[in-house]
Amino acid sequence: MKRILIVGASDFQLPAIIKAKEMGLYVGVADFNSNAVGIPYADEFFNVSTIDAEGIYQAAKEFVADGIVTLCTDMPMRAIAYACEKLGLKGLDIDSAVRATDKGVMIDAFAKNGVEHPVYQVLPSGNFEKFDQNAFSFPLITKPTDNSGSRGIMKVNSLDELENALAYSSNDGRSGDVIVQEFMQGPEVSVELMVIDGVPNVLQVTDKLTTGAPHFVEIGHSQPSKISENDLVKIRDLAKRAALAVGIVDGAGHAEIILTKDGPKVVEIGARMGGGCITTHLVPLSTGIDMTKATIQVALGEKPNIDSTCKFGSAIRFIIPPKGKIISISGKEYAETIPGIKLVDIQCEVGQILGELENGTKRIGYVIAQGETVEEAVTICEKAQAQIIIETE
Repeated sequence: MKRILIVGASDFQLPAIIKAKEMGLYVGVADFNSNAVGIPYADEFFNVSTIDAEGIYQAAKEFVADGIVTLCTDMPMRAIAYACEKLGLKGLDIDSAVRATDKGVMIDAFAKNGVEHPVYQVLPSGNFEKFDQNAFSFPLITKPTDNSGSRGIMKVNSLDELENALAYSSNDGRSGDVIVQEFMQGPEVSVELMVIDGVPNVLQVTDKLTTGAPHFVEIGHSQPSKISENDLVKIRDLAKRAALAVGIVDGAGHAEIILTKDGPKVVEIGARMGGGCITTHLVPLSTGIDMTKATIQVALGEKPNIDSTCKFGSAIRFIIPPKGKIISISGKEYAETIPGIKLVDIQCEVGQILGELENGTKRIGYVIAQGETVEEAVTICEKAQAQIIIETE
């Protein structure tokens, strides 16, 4: 029986833990939180931080892992790369893991490899006075170099706003370094990839819905993209080149791209499956491809089947939190009965105090739908979303 170590045991990793058990694997999980939701589903638990490289290596060595994997999060990638290199397992090398998790190093790799990207400048923590005003026109975007999930993103409309924006972005990162980028306008998509033996394969392109300025928090996704096929050809090619530029040789990729008036430009790419249920739920619903299973198989050195077996529409809409203290939650049971609804998940409770939707961690639930077309899936999703009423005071 093959043994897979899953780094993380939160709800992000639960699909991987459950899928690995369905595949007949012996499953270990590593997490700093000894009460993490995924632990009871696994065969063994290692109480170690997901970003502790030496700790993850020692856990994988003790577990005698045949593969190491994590889903939908950047934070463990360097620790996993370190462990995989030490143990001779499939995965990113350490340099590629850095390129895939540090947006400054990443965009430098794009520039070096001719991958279309926004105008940018990386400002090290404490050196914000080095901002090159002549290189940019307002508005622009600031964000931490080492975070994800829309954390620390700020649209800056003028020089007067820049100092506060840099501080906001810096405080939301681990290193304090900030990347400044031109503000790109146009439809935003994500591209879901699986790289096998150095060959990138595009599995799906996802349309994205955000809150817009100032934080651009993702509040919905739908597949397949409604962008023209002519533009999708360019987008798919760009995503493949971005994956190779950061060094993804085997494993999943999630590229975020904006279709500007000058053509598509890549915002960033993760060497992992996309979050927000895009790859764990929407891709299987729209294509029949089980990306979670494929990611585990690649980590084990196996060749996954990534052929599409169906063509449907799929969509997710996140529940937008009203500010205040929750006094009632209703509508979930009815929403679940709507034809085409696949999942309704409410992640809040009465008495909880809700604040501003500043990043993806502030979302309080979602609905997922499948339809014959993407338009039908979105309509079903939004109908169910409207049934869920969160009252606050």
